Amino acid sequence: MKLSNLLVLILAIAFASCQQQEKVERETDFNFDWKFSLQKDTTIPTKIPMADADWRDIRLPHDWSVEASFDSTLEGCTGYLPGGVGVYQKHFATPVDKNEKSTFVLFDGVYNNATFWLNGTKLGENPYGYSPVYFDLTDLLSSDGSDNIITVHVDHSRYADSRWYTGSGIYRNVKLITVDKTRIPIWGTYLTTPEVSKDEATVKLEVSVENDLNNKSEFTITTQLINKAGTVVASASQDAQLGKKNKKAFTQNFKVSNPALWTPDTPNMYKAVTQISKSGKVVDEYTTPFGIRSLRFEAQKGFFLNGVETDVKGICIHHDGGLVGAAVPRGVWERRFKELKACGVNAIRTSHNPFSEEFLDLCDEMGFLVQDEIFDEFDYAKDKRQNYHDRHDDYITRGHDRHFQKWAKSDLTRTILRDRNHPSVFQWSIGNEIEWTYLHYRYVTGFWKDPKQPQNSGKYWGSAPMYGPEELKKRYDKIEKTEYKLHETAQKLNGWVKELDPSRTTTTNLVIPHVSMVTGYGHAVDVPGFSYRNLDIPWSQKHFPNKQVTINECPGTWDDWRMVLENPGVFSIYMWTGIGYIGERHGDWPSKSGWSDLLDIAGFKVQGWNYFKSIWVNKPHISLGTLPLSESGFKRTSISGQQLPENSGAYRWRDSNMHWNYEEGEMVTVEICSNHTIAELLVNGRSMGRKSMSECPDRIFRWTIPFEAGTITAKAGFEGQEVIAELHTTTKPVGIRVTPDKSTLKADAYDVSHLVVQLVDEKGREVKTENTKVEFEIVGDARLLGVDTGADHNNQDFQSNSIVTDKGRCLAIIQANKTKGTLKVNVKAEGFETQTISLDLK
Repeated sequence: MKLSNLLVLILAIAFASCQQQEKVERETDFNFDWKFSLQKDTTIPTKIPMADADWRDIRLPHDWSVEASFDSTLEGCTGYLPGGVGVYQKHFATPVDKNEKSTFVLFDGVYNNATFWLNGTKLGENPYGYSPVYFDLTDLLSSDGSDNIITVHVDHSRYADSRWYTGSGIYRNVKLITVDKTRIPIWGTYLTTPEVSKDEATVKLEVSVENDLNNKSEFTITTQLINKAGTVVASASQDAQLGKKNKKAFTQNFKVSNPALWTPDTPNMYKAVTQISKSGKVVDEYTTPFGIRSLRFEAQKGFFLNGVETDVKGICIHHDGGLVGAAVPRGVWERRFKELKACGVNAIRTSHNPFSEEFLDLCDEMGFLVQDEIFDEFDYAKDKRQNYHDRHDDYITRGHDRHFQKWAKSDLTRTILRDRNHPSVFQWSIGNEIEWTYLHYRYVTGFWKDPKQPQNSGKYWGSAPMYGPEELKKRYDKIEKTEYKLHETAQKLNGWVKELDPSRTTTTNLVIPHVSMVTGYGHAVDVPGFSYRNLDIPWSQKHFPNKQVTINECPGTWDDWRMVLENPGVFSIYMWTGIGYIGERHGDWPSKSGWSDLLDIAGFKVQGWNYFKSIWVNKPHISLGTLPLSESGFKRTSISGQQLPENSGAYRWRDSNMHWNYEEGEMVTVEICSNHTIAELLVNGRSMGRKSMSECPDRIFRWTIPFEAGTITAKAGFEGQEVIAELHTTTKPVGIRVTPDKSTLKADAYDVSHLVVQLVDEKGREVKTENTKVEFEIVGDARLLGVDTGADHNNQDFQSNSIVTDKGRCLAIIQANKTKGTLKVNVKAEGFETQTISLDLK
C-alpha cells in the first residue's frame, strides 16, 4: 500500500471514530412558527417586541406582495402588485448555554430595507433585499428560561423601487446557527481547484477559524474530501492554536486521483467535511460542497471548461417563480430546470442581482454554469418605469442607489463569501447596463443628439459604431462628466471581487460597449459582455484584439448565436429571457408579465423552446407552429407555398400557436423548426413541397397555406431515421386531463407538485382554443400555493383555488405539510366531469 493511501486510511479511521461521538449540528431550520402583520405606515415601532397574539401564523419563505390582487392603478414596473410595510416575529427558546456556545441567525434574503432586533435590542439592518446577512445573537439571548423574540421590520413602501417584480418580506430561507466558541465562522471556507486533469486534481481549502474565548485555544483541523458515493478520496489534518478573541485562515492541500469532473453534462459533486477537535472531541463540523473543474478564458479562442472549448448556451432570468412570487420552493426551480436542460440550456445569468443559496445549490447539482450578477445600479439610479436614467423623483421609485456608497462593499462581500464555493458559479458580474445612468456616455456615440430627448437614439440599435477609439476618446474627454466616474467605480468593485475570489473572471454587461471600451469601464473587468450590440463585437475585436469580449444579453435569435459560431473568442449568449417574469410592464395593463423565450411564467413551453432545441441539442428535432398570415410578418407571393417577409424583422422565431384550428380557407403561415437541412410539410397526407435550410435565414422553414381541417405533418430525415411532428384539428372539448409532475411528495412542508389541467377532445387531444373555469379542492393536509395559466395578460389572483384557463390549460401548485398519508385533489371544471388526483405524502 502506498504511504499516501495509508495516511488517508488512517485519517479516515480517526475521522470515523470522531463521528461516532455525538454529531455536531451547526444549523437549524428557522423557517417555521413565525408571526406576521402588515403595518399601516413606515413608522418603526418604539416598543419592540410587539404584541403579536392576533397576527397571522406563517412559515417562511414568505412573499406578501404575491398574495394581493393585481391592480391597474399600481405600477407596471413591479407587475401591478403592492408593497407596503410588514413585521415578522418569532418566539424561540434559548438553544444552548451561551457561555459554552455562540448563536447566530442567518437570513438569505429579506426584501427590503430590513431592520432586525432580538428581545428589543437592535441587531442591525440590511437595505439591499438580495444580499444575505447574519447577526450574532449570543449576548442577547435570555438566560432565565423565558422565550426570545426576534423581530424583523421590512419597509417595502417604496414598492416600485425596481424595474421588475421583487416581492416583499422574508422571502428566502432563515437558519439558526449554534457553534462552539472555537469554530469555523459562517461562510468560513474557501475551496479552489488550482490544477485539474483527468488523472489528478489539486484541491486547496482555506479554513477560517475564530476563537471567541478569553484564553488561547488549541485544536486540530481535520478535513476529508468525500465523493458522491460516500468514499473518502483525500484527507488532511493539522494542529493549530489561536490566541484569545483571534481569527486566522489555515490552508490545507489535497490531491485527488482520477477525479470526477464537474460539467453541465456531468455535474459531479464532492464535499469537504472539516472538523475542529479539542482534546480529541469534535467541537465543530463544517461541510463545503464543491466540484472539481477548471476555467480558462482566452481572447480570440473562447472559454474552456476542464480544458475543453465550451459554448455557453445561456439565459437571463429574474428571481420570481411566477405564481409563488419571490418565495420560490426548490421544486419549482427543479421543474423549470429540467425543461431548460432538455432544450440545451447550460448557463444562467442571475439578472440583475444575487439569487438564493438554494438556487445555486440546484445549479450545482443539475449542471448549470452561473454568471452571478450583483448590481443593477451603481452611483446613480435607473428609471424604474422607463429604464435608461432616472426621470422620476417620486417616493415609491427610490431604489438601492441611495445606499450604494455606504453598503456596496458589504453587499458584495457577503454575496461572494456565500457563493464562491459553488462550482456552478463561473463568473462574477459586477453590474448591468450601468452606462444608462451616466448620461454623457450615450452622447459620445454620435447617435444621441438631443439631451432633451434622451431616449431618442437615432439608428443606434441597428448600426455599427460611428467612430474609432481615438475619436471616441476625444469626444469623451471633451464632454461634461458626473461626480462619480463609471470606470473608477467599476475598478473599485472589481478590486473587491478579486480580493475575495481571484479564481474566477469578472464581467459587466455593457449597453454602450464601444464607448465603455475606450473610457476604461470595459477594461475594468476581465471579460466584458455586450448587451444587444452584436455589431460592436467585430469592431472591438479589431481595435482591442487582446481583450476578450462576449455577449451577456441579447434577444435570443439565430443572429445572436451566429456571433458565437463565427467569432472566435465570443463564447456565450444569454437570451432575454429564458423564463417569463412578473414586471417591467409600465403602461402595459392588462399585461403584467412576459418576455419569455423558452418557458412562460407558469413554466409552460413556448415555441422558443423548440427553436433553440433545434439549434443547441445535437439530436434530431422537428416541431410545428402556426400563425394567421396577418400576424406572421410575411406576405404570400404568387408562388404556391412561398412567402416573403414584410421586413427583415420577420425572420425570427415568435411565440406561434401549437394548434391547427382556424377558419376554413383562412391563410395560415406554418413554421417548422428542425436541425435537418430539408423539411417537408404535408396537409392531410398531401405534400406541400420540401424546403431547404438554405432558403431560411433564421433556420425556420415556412409555408403559407389555406386552412384545411385535419392533420398537418412535418417530416425530415433520411430513410429509416425520419422524424415527424403533427398537429391535429381538434373537436369540442369533452373533459379535462390532470397531470401532476410528481405523485409522491416528501412530507417536509417544502416539497411541491405541479398539477397541469388541460382540456381534451373525444380522442384525448389537447384543445387549445377553448377555455373554462377550473376549481381545485384539497382533501387532506397540504397547501395550495396558487394557480396560473402562464398568459401574460392573466390578472386573476395567483392565490386562489379557481381560475379560467388559457389555451385550454392551467396550473396549480400543491405543497406538502408535515402530515404523512394520502392527499386527494378534486379538480372541477365547468361543464365537465370532476377529476380526482391522489398524491402520496411520505
